[in-house]
Amino acid sequence: MSRTSPEARPAAEHTSDWIGRSVPRVEDDRLLRGNGRYVDDIALPGAVEAAFLRSPHAHARIVSVDVSAALAAPGVVAVWTGDDVAHLPAMLNKEELRTPPGLAELLDPLVRMTPMPLLARDKVLYVGQPVAVVLAENRYLAEDALERVEVGYDPLPVLVDPGHAQATDAPLLHEDLPDNTAVAVATRVGDPDTAFAGAHAVVREQFEAHRYVASPIETRAVSARVDPYSGRLTVWSGTQTPHRLREAIAHTLALDPSAVHVIAADVGGGFGQKGILYVEELLVPHAARLLGRPVLWREDRNENLTASSHAREQTHHIELAADADGRLIAVRDRITVNFGAYNMTGLVVPYNSLCHLLGPYRIPNVDIDVTGVLTNTAFATPYRGAGRPETVFAMERAMDRLAARLGIAPEELRARNLVRPEEMPYATGLVDRSGRAQSYDSGDFPELLRRAVARVDPTAVRARQREGARDGRRVGIGFAMYIEATGLGPFETARIDIAPNGRVKLAIGAPSQGQGHRTSMAQIAADAIGVPLGSIDVVGGDTDATPFGVGTIASRALVNAGNATHRAGRLVREKIIEAAARRLGTPAAALVLVDGVVRTEEPGGPAIDLAELAGRAPLPGTPEPTDGRHGTELSETVHFRPPGFAVASGAHAAVVEVDEHTGAVDILHYVVVHDAGVIVNPMIAEGQVTGGIAQGIGGALHEEMIYGPDGQPRTGTYMDYLVPTSSEIPDLDMDEIVSPSPMNDLGVKGLGEGGAIAPQAVLANAVEDALRPLGVVVRRGPLSPSRVRDLVRAAARG
Repeated sequence: MSRTSPEARPAAEHTSDWIGRSVPRVEDDRLLRGNGRYVDDIALPGAVEAAFLRSPHAHARIVSVDVSAALAAPGVVAVWTGDDVAHLPAMLNKEELRTPPGLAELLDPLVRMTPMPLLARDKVLYVGQPVAVVLAENRYLAEDALERVEVGYDPLPVLVDPGHAQATDAPLLHEDLPDNTAVAVATRVGDPDTAFAGAHAVVREQFEAHRYVASPIETRAVSARVDPYSGRLTVWSGTQTPHRLREAIAHTLALDPSAVHVIAADVGGGFGQKGILYVEELLVPHAARLLGRPVLWREDRNENLTASSHAREQTHHIELAADADGRLIAVRDRITVNFGAYNMTGLVVPYNSLCHLLGPYRIPNVDIDVTGVLTNTAFATPYRGAGRPETVFAMERAMDRLAARLGIAPEELRARNLVRPEEMPYATGLVDRSGRAQSYDSGDFPELLRRAVARVDPTAVRARQREGARDGRRVGIGFAMYIEATGLGPFETARIDIAPNGRVKLAIGAPSQGQGHRTSMAQIAADAIGVPLGSIDVVGGDTDATPFGVGTIASRALVNAGNATHRAGRLVREKIIEAAARRLGTPAAALVLVDGVVRTEEPGGPAIDLAELAGRAPLPGTPEPTDGRHGTELSETVHFRPPGFAVASGAHAAVVEVDEHTGAVDILHYVVVHDAGVIVNPMIAEGQVTGGIAQGIGGALHEEMIYGPDGQPRTGTYMDYLVPTSSEIPDLDMDEIVSPSPMNDLGVKGLGEGGAIAPQAVLANAVEDALRPLGVVVRRGPLSPSRVRDLVRAAARG
């Protein structure tokens, strides 16, 4: 792996300017030694374990449920069905379903609520929906008892295809709705109809983004315990949004939120799948309260693949128009999103697809229509990229098809249409996800492409292509570009406290699922305050440590929690210097705070270290003065509210070799050039980009969640669902540019999702380029050997 960036400076314990250093992650020593503390590692004496009975049918009425035999099974403490929890409110992801007022006013989108019962009572809507829960002395006994639960089902017609679900005579999944539409939104800019009518060239294509799954290495888990003294409920969860989970538990169980303490323990990957609410996270705390014993549930891999949220499935009917010089003049896209059985997150994915379709290109006339459709499949929610990989796949595939139509090299067509840096901030004419006019705050898209082109060397690749296939092996080159609006609001919290021993405690509302928050946030705090990095302890995702927060989703943690940390640190620094000025009898303006010591700027003057300053109480009878703005405590809390999105961007390029006989695709060279503003920790940033690309390659070449027409998942184990290993991921050729964001103090942009956005598009473009002499057109993935062979055979048939 290579990268072009300033050489990483060695980490030194006593220095300033921590931002920009490749500091080794402080988390890793503990994790690599096996000292992680995941939900399953938290020992709760006397705990019972839960197991869920899940529907074997995709659509059926529940005729009867008999749990008598299960209740008599050894070790069983309780068995509940839908009737037993019918008094509890159905689950809604309220925050995700909320439509921002500006968006509602300007576009009037349709968003239909589909509350999900905690346990199905009247009918089931997808294979894997929870129907009953057994609570037993251990998981083995609970699973044995599940087999004794007798459920009578009356099967109903099954809808797997969103097109069939939209038919006027289609059976309804939710009988209180007029049809199977979950969301719908449309927007227009300029005069697209006239632009298409007068265009020199128009391409019309149908592209499909296929369904796949986040599949984190640690599946979902939740445990709960009621304190016998206070009655307070503590919940440990692998959630990405602990504060939202706290609010949902409190609402479901009719508790004050202060009576619920949620802790996001160590989390083995989330990727969006753990960023929403699930019924298990509400039923386990309910069981702990009702039984008076701790309760644990952990998901097995089959449950994760079939019953946790899915993602990505979209169909794009896209049209792209250009003039004779290859300038884009209009785009039209009709997008259908398969929502699965429930509307869990409303406009999040559909609208992300809509407002990221234009990417880095200047397109004056736009017509986009998005519909989310309910089907008898597992519900779909955001997964790393959240609507962006799908829409980038459609747009970048359309760009290559247009380039072929015009006889222009794909990279040249892109170059002619990029928004230029002098046009920043650039208004697209669309409305962003927050309901404001969409604006790209900063970036240099032409430079991204220039660097990607230089590294991949199209001239050499095309010279090789002119030599023809070698033993049926053909090479191809592909490009794909994207933008990503990062730093979603509404806010994030950071609280900094100086302990009596001089150590700094930083608590943030955003938990970590592998992003390295304990390192990168400490770097920000160390710079802001003026203390050694090793003196900072970071806590994330604990609702007691930060009573208000949102979470780690949507490439938002660094922008929001990072800037909250920066501001809180600067305020604490000011308090420290003012307190030291009073102690030392020296004007504050004459003091500096460096490496945890307050001293005069001139050598030889008085000094006091942070431990001494924080550990000494005011002299008796002489309370410390305050200016009315700061208290005497060395602490600060900041809620950072971003004024708008910080737009990250990137260009990917790939060279592949495709064996037309076997269908195998080998990645010979993979280039990524990204722009995420100021980089806090280059090593962590590189890891984030690498991980995103690996997941993107998995979706492009290997992973697919397949349903039969009966709604039965056919890839429910790792024997069928192919997750890439390190051997399938090539060395990555990385580069970066830095366009600081003017939307926040640090100039940072989100980075966690960017790597996952372009791989499907760039690899599809490269494979089609390789097989273009055979007449192959790639319209969906994954590009597995069997699918590539099917494409070759179909092209041969004409």
